[in-house]
Amino acid sequence: MGEDAQTAGGGSRRSAAFFRLPSKVSAISWRDLAQTLIPVLMLSAAVIFVALRFVRPAPPSSLTIATGPAGSRFNMVAQQYQQILARNGITLKIVATQGSLDNLDRLSAPTGDVDVAFVQSGVSNAGASSDLISLGSVFYQPLTIFDRNPKALARLSQLRGHRIAIGPPGSGTRSLALALLDANGIEPRGRTELLDLEGEAARNALLRRQADAIFLSGDSAAPATIREMLHAPGIRLFDFSQADAYVRRFRYLNKLELPPGTFDLGENLPPTRINMLAPTVELVAHSSLHPALSDLLIEAAIEVHGRATLLQNAGQFPTPSMHDFPISAEAARYYRSGKSFAYRFLPFWLASLLDRALVLLVPIVVVVIPALRYLPTLYNWRVKSRINRRYGQIMALERQTLADLSPQQRAALLERLAQIEKAVIALKVPGSHAEQLYGLRQHLQFVRQNLGRSAQESGQARTLGAQPG
Repeated sequence: MGEDAQTAGGGSRRSAAFFRLPSKVSAISWRDLAQTLIPVLMLSAAVIFVALRFVRPAPPSSLTIATGPAGSRFNMVAQQYQQILARNGITLKIVATQGSLDNLDRLSAPTGDVDVAFVQSGVSNAGASSDLISLGSVFYQPLTIFDRNPKALARLSQLRGHRIAIGPPGSGTRSLALALLDANGIEPRGRTELLDLEGEAARNALLRRQADAIFLSGDSAAPATIREMLHAPGIRLFDFSQADAYVRRFRYLNKLELPPGTFDLGENLPPTRINMLAPTVELVAHSSLHPALSDLLIEAAIEVHGRATLLQNAGQFPTPSMHDFPISAEAARYYRSGKSFAYRFLPFWLASLLDRALVLLVPIVVVVIPALRYLPTLYNWRVKSRINRRYGQIMALERQTLADLSPQQRAALLERLAQIEKAVIALKVPGSHAEQLYGLRQHLQFVRQNLGRSAQESGQARTLGAQPG
């Protein structure tokens, strides 16, 4: 009786101990939370870091553009750009130069004191930087040739042995003239005399018979100048009868057809249809030019060059036609779809800020927020997986109790069961999962009872077998 009471007392104490809340049960499992949260935070940090690599800094408040001589068309166009960019708080600094070649040299210089420049297509520079890109062609730069030969010239090769004014070194006119003359077999050091005259000096030389032909382009070939030269006695405007062949050979050239009376309707000048050649002027910049400033420059070019003139149709310029430099990706995007939504409806500074903020917001919305949303689910899964792992161990042990066990095997299973129970008690789980932990411990108790019951039945069977018949 005393033994039974003692046994009953021991059983009640074990039951009480079993149903006591384990000390490891707490409001939250910091270990599981850390193991769940750290990977999410690392992933979020990696995504934000990658996004930051694509965030450009705020656009600079000033740009420097290389133009041409003071008073030239390049220079006057830059002044118009300057006023347009000033509306958006951008200061455009204008640098007067000798022309396209000089502009290209300044762009390619290691000092990098020029951000953008006007460059006539076809002007080559062996030392030009490989990071130069084009924002598009902005207007034609027609080449005009006047001569006073007794017979009208049909080909440029007929100028061999004559005095030809082709412009000063560094000018786009000279570069183009040398290329065309070379294609016709006329070399700079041959018997043909090449004069470094341009503009008014070249025109005076032709009128005074100090030159036999002159090459004019840009400011030197303004419509008023052409009209004046057409009225001069003995002066003829050269007709590029081989214009189609020139355009095929020199990809940067364009054929312009001028109908009779283009420059003077009353005098019908020119009296016949004239073919002219014209390279375009490109807006060239460094590939590092900020996209927002690229958009502003193209927008200024549309405003300045988009109107119809004597040599172009409305909306013909600017155009993303590619010649010496590749069109920048930002410029191609602008020509394809225009300004972005933010820049279309917001002030420039605010649109720039929003544009950079969106680069960070996208990964946050797409990755970080969903990851944090599923954080509780991942946390619960980790806690449950720790409990379920112990369930698997107990179920495997329970299957072993179905076999006919020796006392030594049963003792080993009980020892293993005690180790599992000790590990279960040591589990640190949040209070929200305490019910599952109690269920696990009840399962442990159930397996222990089965082992005890099977041991008792085995002992009774051996007792009965030992009795005499």
